[in-house]
This record gives sequence, C-alpha cells and structure tokens, in this order.
Amino acid sequence: MRMLIIEDDPDTASYIKKGVEEAGHSADHASQGKDGLLLASTEQYDVLIIDRMLPEMDGLTIVKTIRASENTTPVLILSALGEVDDRVQGLKAGADDYLVKPFAFSELMARLEALRRRKEVEAPVTRLHLDDLELDLLSHEVTRGGQLIDLQPREFRLLEYLMRHHGQVVTRTMLLEKVWDYHFDPQTNIIDVHISRLRGKIDKVSMFISAAFVARLTKVSINRCFIPFGAPAMSSASSPHFSPGGFHFLLRTYHARLFGFG
Repeated sequence: MRMLIIEDDPDTASYIKKGVEEAGHSADHASQGKDGLLLASTEQYDVLIIDRMLPEMDGLTIVKTIRASENTTPVLILSALGEVDDRVQGLKAGADDYLVKPFAFSELMARLEALRRRKEVEAPVTRLHLDDLELDLLSHEVTRGGQLIDLQPREFRLLEYLMRHHGQVVTRTMLLEKVWDYHFDPQTNIIDVHISRLRGKIDKVSMFISAAFVARLTKVSINRCFIPFGAPAMSSASSPHFSPGGFHFLLRTYHARLFGFG
C-alpha cells in the first residue's frame, strides 16, 4: 500500500512513516499543505493521511480540492480537534475517516487497512469519460461525440492508460510496462508510432480539438515531449521519457501547422 502523509509536525510524521514502512508499506511525506495537495493531485496513492491544521493550506481545504477534481483516493484525517462537530466537518468535507490525536499506531493501521478494503470492493469502473471522448472497458469501444473510433487492441490500451492518468507525467518505462508488458527498453520508436497513429484516429473524428479537452487529457511538459508529426524523427535513446504533455504538444503543434496558427 502506498500512502501520502501530509503532516507538519516532524515527530508525528516520522512516527507514522517509520511505522507504515516497518509494516511493509511505502509512504511519501509533505509538511506543507500546498506541497501535499500537489502530490495528492499528481501521484497515485492508495490512501492519504492528512493533518487538519497545516501551514499554507488546511487539511479540509485539501480534501475538498481533491474531491472537486474527482479524486476518489481514500482520506483519513488526523486532528487534535475531536469534538463531534469537528469530526462531522471533516467527513462532510470528503474524508473517509477521522482519527483524533493522540492515537495508537495499531488503530491507525487498522483504519488504513479498512479504507483499502473498502476501496477494493467498490464497483469497478466500466467507462472512462473525458469531455466528448468515451472509452467503454467492457465492449472495448471508443467514441468521440457519439462517433465510433476503430482502435487496435494496443491502441485501446494506450488510450486507456493515458485517460486514467490524464494530467500526470507518464514515463516511457511506465508505458512499456503497462501497455506493452515490456520490462526493458527495446530501443525502438514503438511508442512514438502508436502515439502518432492514435492521435490521427482521434483527430479524424473531429478536425478541431478543443484546447480544454487536450489540456484535461494531458499535461504540458515541453522538455519531455515527442517531436511533432512531420518533424525529423527522434530515436528512443534521445527521447527517454514521454508525458501526456508530449501528447498535448503533438496535437497542438500538429493543428497549429495544419491550420497555419504557428
């Protein structure tokens, strides 16, 4: 289980981090509210442990913000505020559990494990949506604006992975492992070719792609992106990483050149 601890008290944070790691789990730590929100929004965790009173941004604001972005990661709030009204406020903000300080570590771990079990038994997601793009995980059909897009199995897996991680940086290694089941770099442009082919099929359905749609699917990261369509080829050795930002840049640059906007 991978956890994020957002706690400004160094002793409490160290105590929790050491304990969960000794129990065989991994944990990242942020001592500032804004830093914690950034990690919670850009990384994948099984559970978030959030202190209620934090510098820069309080814990309830963090919870409300990630819930507003449709992040469903289980949240446990830690707080010295233990009155009924305090606990109710935390749960209404979007937290899944509320533990009052001081606490026993055994109880904390039992609550975290319960949150993980609860998450695992939730109904599985069968459709992914992003604006007018829809991916059906059961029928393996992809539509945009109601129009069917014919994708090969590998293209479907690639699009699914990008949609599940839209707004996050995705490395070449992650794509090779999760989409191609490779645990080594074949030193080819296989990812570049599939991204270009996938982009072309999505573009074909609608000549113009809204900036809002692309921005939500991807995250701009110019120094990690692929060479745009029509530009000189880039080897995998000189382009070791891919990010959804690269996909964004490909799309944006392709349309800019096609329609004379840049």
